[in-house]
Amino acid sequence: MRKNFGAVMAFVLLIIQLQAQKKDALVALKEKALTDLQAQYDKYKSIAYAIWTYAEVGYKETKSTTLLQNTLQESGFTIESGVAGMPTAFVATYGNGKPVIGVLAEFDALPGLSQDTVAERKPFPEKIAGHACGHHLFGTASVAAAIEMKKMMEQGKLTGTIKLFGCPAEEGGSGKVYMVREGLFNDVDVVLHWHPASSNATSIGSSLADITAKFRFYGLSAHAAAAPDRGRSALDGVEAMDNMVNMMREHIPQDARIHYVISNGGKAPNVVPDFAEVWYTVRHKTRNEVTRIFDWVVEAAKGAALGTQTKVDYEVLSGEYETLSNKTLAIALQKNLEKTGGVNYTPDEAAFAKKIQASYTYKVPPVEAASKVEPLLLENINTVFYASTDVGDVSWTVPTIGMGAATWAPGTPPHSWQAVACGGTDIGFKGMMVAAKTLALTGLDLLTNKALVEDARTEFIKARGADFKYKAILGDRKPPFNYRD
Repeated sequence: MRKNFGAVMAFVLLIIQLQAQKKDALVALKEKALTDLQAQYDKYKSIAYAIWTYAEVGYKETKSTTLLQNTLQESGFTIESGVAGMPTAFVATYGNGKPVIGVLAEFDALPGLSQDTVAERKPFPEKIAGHACGHHLFGTASVAAAIEMKKMMEQGKLTGTIKLFGCPAEEGGSGKVYMVREGLFNDVDVVLHWHPASSNATSIGSSLADITAKFRFYGLSAHAAAAPDRGRSALDGVEAMDNMVNMMREHIPQDARIHYVISNGGKAPNVVPDFAEVWYTVRHKTRNEVTRIFDWVVEAAKGAALGTQTKVDYEVLSGEYETLSNKTLAIALQKNLEKTGGVNYTPDEAAFAKKIQASYTYKVPPVEAASKVEPLLLENINTVFYASTDVGDVSWTVPTIGMGAATWAPGTPPHSWQAVACGGTDIGFKGMMVAAKTLALTGLDLLTNKALVEDARTEFIKARGADFKYKAILGDRKPPFNYRD
């Protein structure tokens, strides 16, 4: 009996020793990753700045995608371009076997938000767009994280696969939805992503599902003064629709959102317009409610056409699921974000950030807030962030976790000229590296901890439902390559 007990204890001690060695090896790999990424700051800064200068809108990001693909290919990744029928989309792969770790990268800009790297409004006259959502940083940091994970796989003799998904047209084009619909995530075990922000925090909670569509009205042109009775105004159709939708607001859930722009209202006031177009977005925290409200908007359009003796058709441009969160992955990512830490400004950077903050009319956090990491509050998993993203569709297909990094002066909203200005400076690039480091470290955890991957999958299936079947909100339409035209 004593002999057997001694053998058992020796075995237990051996297991403990091996686990300690494994943990020490992982710690060493993580330290190496942090050091290596910081040493490449200038390299990734130059890539991000180049994409910042390109400022290419959705589905037209030819220079941006080429730069990211070339960077990955030079680092040993195999590239598949033009995936899911989108010329600027790609998948970069390294390794083989399980687990398969996916990393999302975005790179599209927003129209109408060109801006120089100064603390007052100063657009570039020759540019039509700007990176007001920081996707130049997003794509670059994700590429940096994937490359670093690949290096650590080689050094640590780790098995598994890394897949970097180059995702175009997040801003209203739903690029990831087409990738999900094509089945590109079907063999992926976990997906990591991040987004530029004004603070450092692990993403927990959900986003809004949405549907966007253009409603096009057709009438009859005529002289607006000499023969208005012979015309039928397409603009009247648009305005009648808008009035009815605005009356709808009283009767939809208060946490729903409907917004629109008249994208074509005619060309001259003395001509009854025979064509007019209005662009709508409907949002809610559940995709089922979004669909119901959108169907009501369609009925309003039909009624407007009937009442103005015009005709109407519509084109759904995008449709996205709400985000499905994962506590297991959030806890793992938070530990690595805290290890990485926030952004420390130089005196000049702090002065610039304060000038940016001075342009706001509301109270903002101190600039030192960029150096902090927000605590992870798991009870906020049902909290809704009132914006939409095509990451939502990915999150219902594979366990997904993300984070925000302080790439803008604290208090800066996305989709602002201030975000563009910060994103072209070291304030943005430093935040970008916080994200690259955190994603790389989390990827190493997933590659070395099978139980973590399995636990995330178990939680995912329970939250999603075992019988869930994915169906894209936008149907079977092809990507709207000219939606920004």
